[in-house]
Amino acid sequence: MNSRSLIVAVLIILAGCATTSRAPPPAPPVIIAPATWQQVDRDIVEASRSATEQTKIYSRGAMEYWRTRVYQLTEENFIPWFSSYWTQEWLSMKVSWYTISAQGEQDASAKRLAAYLLEEYQERVLNPVAVEIDPDQILALSTAFYVDILQEELQKISQRYGVPMAQLNGRLQKVPAIALGPPPARDASLYQVVHTQPLNTLPAYAALIDKIHKAGGDKGVDSTDTAMAPVAKRASQRMEAEMAPRGAASAVAAAAGKLAGGLITVGVAGIRALIQASDRPDSEALIRSSLGNTFDKAWIKLVQNPTSGVMAGTLYMAGQIEGNLAGSAEVPSVSSGGAGVDWEPPQATNQQFVPQPHAGE
Repeated sequence: MNSRSLIVAVLIILAGCATTSRAPPPAPPVIIAPATWQQVDRDIVEASRSATEQTKIYSRGAMEYWRTRVYQLTEENFIPWFSSYWTQEWLSMKVSWYTISAQGEQDASAKRLAAYLLEEYQERVLNPVAVEIDPDQILALSTAFYVDILQEELQKISQRYGVPMAQLNGRLQKVPAIALGPPPARDASLYQVVHTQPLNTLPAYAALIDKIHKAGGDKGVDSTDTAMAPVAKRASQRMEAEMAPRGAASAVAAAAGKLAGGLITVGVAGIRALIQASDRPDSEALIRSSLGNTFDKAWIKLVQNPTSGVMAGTLYMAGQIEGNLAGSAEVPSVSSGGAGVDWEPPQATNQQFVPQPHAGE
């Protein structure tokens, strides 16, 4: 065999090897019947509704835990601090200063004392609880919980009807889940929502959370300032009433001389301590009642409100998804996003802090 024939033979062999190792052509897309797509859409709607109900249970449990922790720290940290003798002495000094600097403003000392007590309540109760859990965290966790359940259900739907995931994903890209644009970055499809990890890196989701925060205003929790008002007013009135006797006692003590004056001052301090001790049960009862009623109303708002509560993110996305699929799926367009959250009065707890709310409040 000459060299030319050898070269030709080698080329034929190489061509044969290349032919046998070539990747097979991609399989043609599976043809999905319109009726199957209709059933897929119907199942997605049902999956969204089921995920919403499960999320409702999850968020309610988280809110119950947050409420219990607020009760506990109010009893453990705030009420004992407020009722203590030295706190009352310190508050009396502040009320004295508030009164002197009031410049004729009505109830100035009570208003400024309420603001101070609110700062202390935030520091001693709400901030420590927020390290563990708070409504903002519950809102985010609940929305992510809904999305995780829906993602699992979509995989089951793909297997149930033999629809390749790539084709189902193509359909999901056409289903709006967040529609807050323009700009387009404030919009997101169902595909984007279930494939973005973590969810808070999706710009449209950040826009949704911002919308919920704006709808909630102070979110109800900060309305504890209204609860502090009656507590502060009662305290400031009592402390102002004590100021005149204190001034008289100081004058008598100064006239009586150092030794006798010191004894008189100690006696007056002891009397003040007895007065404060006798007033303590009423003061603590007022704190529990006032803070409790206000907090319960805020808690109900956070559980119930479909646009600003802890379920708002879930309900918004569920409403978008179900509303956009309802027509093709031929199912009722009643979305869990428009109906709000079914609410039942909280179960009684063994905490002393809060009287139980009523749904009509």
